[in-house]
Amino acid sequence: MRSIKILFSALLIPLFAFTTAHKFYVSVTQVEYIKEKQSVQIIARVFIDDFEELLRKRYDENITLDVSKDESTIDTYIKKYLFAKIQIEINGDFKKLKFLGKEYEDDIMYCYLEITDVEFINSFRITNQLLFDVFEEQQNIVKTNINSKRKSFMLTPNNDSGVLNFN
Repeated sequence: MRSIKILFSALLIPLFAFTTAHKFYVSVTQVEYIKEKQSVQIIARVFIDDFEELLRKRYDENITLDVSKDESTIDTYIKKYLFAKIQIEINGDFKKLKFLGKEYEDDIMYCYLEITDVEFINSFRITNQLLFDVFEEQQNIVKTNINSKRKSFMLTPNNDSGVLNFN
């Protein structure tokens, strides 16, 4: 009988230990300068459920991020939010982002943005406040590949910008 209790405890304790899942709030934004195309290409990756929660709080409580739903309305909300929360300054000038689209893969949403007509980059500044207004634990990782130099930033609500200088 004692061995059954020990076996039972050995099986149940790990189950109870992992029932309180810790949720991480993180996004990854990749920025790459393609000199030949004079283009800065940006991919923002966020968890679908986190972004859906944001859209429900901010725009429409019934919205669902799903390819079978109203794509034009969803894209309008996504574009509006991204343009408000990601700002890029190149060589001292704020640049206009172009929303190219989005796609879903498993539990991640990929948002594609671009800045065109960028002849050279001497300085680059990004402000990324994605989901800071919903999750106070949110962290945004920014990975850059500009002028053949790779750099990463960890941005938080208290430090939401990263700067690179190439002079």
